[in-house]
Amino acid sequence: MTAPTKDALVLFMPSGRRGRFALGTPVLDAARSLGVYIESVCGGRGICGRCQIQVAEGQFAKHAITSSHDHLSAFSETEARYVAKRGELAEQRRLSCSALIQGDLVVDVPQDVQINRQIVRKRAETRAIERDPATQLCYVEVEEPDMEKPLGDADRLLKALADQWHFDAPRIDFALLPKLQGVLREGAWKVTAAVNVGPSGAEVIALWPGLHNFACGIAVDIGSTTIACHLSSLLSGRTLASAGAPNPQIRFGEDLMSRVSYVMMNPQGREAMTDAVRDAIGVLIGKVCAEAGIAADDIVDCVFVGNPIMHHLFLGIDPTELGGAPFALTISDALHLRASDLDLPVNAGARVYTLPCIAGHVGADSAGATLSEGPHRGDDITLLVDVGTNAEIVLGNKDRLVAASSPTGPAFEGAEISGGQRAAPGAIERVRIDRETLEPRIKVIGCDEWSDDPSFAENTEGVGVTGICGSGIIEVIGEMFLAGIINADGVIDGAFAAKSDRIVATGRTFSYVLWRGDDARHAQDILILQTDVRAIQLAKAALYAGTRLLMDRLGIDHVDRIRLAGAFGNYIDPKYAMVIGLVPDCPLDKIAGVGNAAGTGARMALLNKGYRHEIEDLVRRIEKIETALEPRFQEHFVNAMAFPNKTELFPNLAAEVTLPVPQESTGSRATGDGRRRRGRAARRASA
Repeated sequence: MTAPTKDALVLFMPSGRRGRFALGTPVLDAARSLGVYIESVCGGRGICGRCQIQVAEGQFAKHAITSSHDHLSAFSETEARYVAKRGELAEQRRLSCSALIQGDLVVDVPQDVQINRQIVRKRAETRAIERDPATQLCYVEVEEPDMEKPLGDADRLLKALADQWHFDAPRIDFALLPKLQGVLREGAWKVTAAVNVGPSGAEVIALWPGLHNFACGIAVDIGSTTIACHLSSLLSGRTLASAGAPNPQIRFGEDLMSRVSYVMMNPQGREAMTDAVRDAIGVLIGKVCAEAGIAADDIVDCVFVGNPIMHHLFLGIDPTELGGAPFALTISDALHLRASDLDLPVNAGARVYTLPCIAGHVGADSAGATLSEGPHRGDDITLLVDVGTNAEIVLGNKDRLVAASSPTGPAFEGAEISGGQRAAPGAIERVRIDRETLEPRIKVIGCDEWSDDPSFAENTEGVGVTGICGSGIIEVIGEMFLAGIINADGVIDGAFAAKSDRIVATGRTFSYVLWRGDDARHAQDILILQTDVRAIQLAKAALYAGTRLLMDRLGIDHVDRIRLAGAFGNYIDPKYAMVIGLVPDCPLDKIAGVGNAAGTGARMALLNKGYRHEIEDLVRRIEKIETALEPRFQEHFVNAMAFPNKTELFPNLAAEVTLPVPQESTGSRATGDGRRRRGRAARRASA
């Protein structure tokens, strides 16, 4: 008879940190032991309410966890006392200081109770956009009722719009009819109509008495990791406010395929994720309205972009078919919808426009980024890459564009890295390693000084050094390679242990001690393990292999310029992106981060309906390549596992940095055939 399990596996989201804990351990204690930030200012007495957590329900195949609310202890007297005194504890929330682990759990740390929360770096990029919105305000004077002219009030309103604004056969949203007569009489037959010009013509979608000279729209980029919302004036084109938040779907799975798997294995999975993302967008709408000092009723147009799975889940569409070949989209064309159909807290008549998707895993976000960066408007061969959990790649110029996606996974976001975390105060974002002593210098988010500055300790007192985020991971791997700590095959060379105590044995391999924790502040050591290097190798090789396939399709061996899109792409140092072989060789001054290009494309479509026609036409002309079906993917992947690449030269990079002379590792305990290991990795990545 099998002995009962004495401990449980607990996974914390969105950090992705996990561990096994004895049954009866308070969730707060488990979080602290893993370095997961949960605020508790009352010392665990159940008074402050800042330590709230929520359990994700269902089966999480990727993590081999079946999580349930029943895997926590029953609601405690402490929690009941907190509710009685405060009168607030959202449904399904628990206090982690009182809730005890009774079984396997996926624990979500809600963003609204975190002070040390993730920094969402998806600001609105400065861009002059010619204004010609799909929804415009039209002030009209309507002829009063006359018994000799038995036209209805709505008919006379539409006639006034046709006569005074030259709309061809305008229509009116049925939802406006019940209140139309009241608005006309309140305005003494002078009203302002919001008129949306869509595929079926002009339609009145909102109505105000008298002169109403203010209308807004929102452009929203739904990323798998973060959501960004930009509020713009439709009259001036100015961005009034922006807000961002982590995508709450992270608790259902870090990467896209994990979320598809969750939908497949849990009957209510799709509804839960749709509700989560719509609720988060609703909160962001409230934030931008509060910041700009406007009413949500003034929002009359909305534009959304997102990768195909985010696109489907936001719209309430089952994404299951995107989980396997042939990766069929339910719909790829642009959509024109009513905001009320999506339960968005904006004007009841507001319209929603979603940009078209390019292919099964190249979505409306890539369409938005392409619209923003315009490779189709010039002669230069441009590589546009949105680096995320699923990298989306567009390559070409005005003559021809090709697109693909590559399964990079969440390593670049900090997940699946031993000391990894998302971008938040205390996360290491910059790294330099001395070539002689192998001593590191770091910078963390929330502090302007490097770690060798005398004021560093004082200035990080409040945030500490808590982990390493994506840009830091790229730089530390690049620096370790340039310093010779890891060889071209990605093996940490144990021979360097004789030179520096930063190189330490970890089981059968070696690790690099990037940061030594301060016992006084209970900070943990941050190490770069051999498994961390492998995770980055797998991610960057998948992206590079996808890029190389597109280059093969165009018959080219170099690109003229590279644009790194997305919040993460904007913070990557181009030099280190090339050092690790994330992107092809290119002059460094031709590589640039372009920030939230998808969000910029969404704002362009919001403020000028001509861009909607441009991207709809362009998407039909982009050639789509499915990397999983390309026979050369594995060949390119295996070559790209090396730093920077096993077979391709990087002359532009070599002109900027001194690349190590290729050599075999002499001190690593790593065993096994590296080529065989990389071959297996390539097969996994292309599956």
